[in-house]
Amino acid sequence: MNEGVIPGRYAMALYKYAVDNKAAATLYRQAKSVEEAFVSHPELQAALENPVLKPAEKEAMLASVVKSGKGDYFANFIKLVLQKRREVFVREIFLKYQQIYRKKNNIAQVEVITAVRLPEEITDKIKSLVLKKAGQEVEFVYRYDKSIIGGFILKVDSMQLDASVARELKDLRFKLLKSDKTV
Repeated sequence: MNEGVIPGRYAMALYKYAVDNKAAATLYRQAKSVEEAFVSHPELQAALENPVLKPAEKEAMLASVVKSGKGDYFANFIKLVLQKRREVFVREIFLKYQQIYRKKNNIAQVEVITAVRLPEEITDKIKSLVLKKAGQEVEFVYRYDKSIIGGFILKVDSMQLDASVARELKDLRFKLLKSDKTV
């Protein structure tokens, strides 16, 4: 079976289950916690794939990542995933769940990438500008990437505005190379 299909099916099943039990928002927050754990602890994926670890140990590891919510739907879902031996897909399942939740709830994800942490007044200004233009709820994610040198990259769902110094330098280099060939 296609590896992209499995996470999608599990995520959709989880979303339907969560909606039926009025726990979609709680599971959304927990899914974000799972992703944060994978980002901050890259060894988590290797641990989940480790055949030596028992399912109970993997379950405890994942349970420690999130705070249990009403009805403990997260724990029940993790038990199901481990029982079906799909733990290798945990990260992708929760990423897909977040996508489904945002789409169903009309939430745009805005990613702001800068070389350094921005002062709060600048991030507030970016937020207000984006909120004025967006006709929906907006969720902000901030990342730092020193390779862009300066400026920022703003991603809103599938659109991107690249106002980075690295991009300007690439454009300048391209123009210089192009002008050199025409002379």
